[in-house]
Amino acid sequence: MGRMNVRQMWKAKLDGRAVPGAAAVPVMSGARTPFRGQVLGVDPSLRGTGLALVEFFPGRGPVLLRCRTVKVAAKYSMPHALGEIHRAVASFLDDFPVTHVALEQTIYVQNFQTAQILGAARGAAIAAVALRELPVFEYAPLRVKQAVVGAGRASKEQMARTVMALLGHGRMLAVDEADAAGVALCHAFTWRE
Repeated sequence: MGRMNVRQMWKAKLDGRAVPGAAAVPVMSGARTPFRGQVLGVDPSLRGTGLALVEFFPGRGPVLLRCRTVKVAAKYSMPHALGEIHRAVASFLDDFPVTHVALEQTIYVQNFQTAQILGAARGAAIAAVALRELPVFEYAPLRVKQAVVGAGRASKEQMARTVMALLGHGRMLAVDEADAAGVALCHAFTWRE
């Protein structure tokens, strides 16, 4: 086998296979302890934040408990939208014994104003979590796709189909909800104690 590129090495690591050249890095021995608990996945956006609460118990597949897209019309101000995001996240945290919160990291954007708006939406969600002193984990979109689909360049449709198959859910989720569920799945699949 020839030299592996970074994507191939990362995929091999996620698949639990040996990665050539990684022998110098200490590897945890034994099987990984499966994640147990409820993960709130968040796909932040000012006008359409996706939220998905997924429960994980060893020996059975993940279960989608609740999902929602926080839609805020453009006629409302940014502070109003941030308040709605904060309230929605707080509602999930108040209604369920959430163990961890996983957020999708902001992707690279060329527009400074867009980056500020995405950062503010993330901040509103993180603030609700921080007030409850829960741990927050962040994942790059590429890592989420690799962990859930097995391919970092998977399309949104492929990601949504895989998420639905993993959750065994009957109806199609909205795009933002599927992305949020994907972040929750990524967290549980890659989490280590």
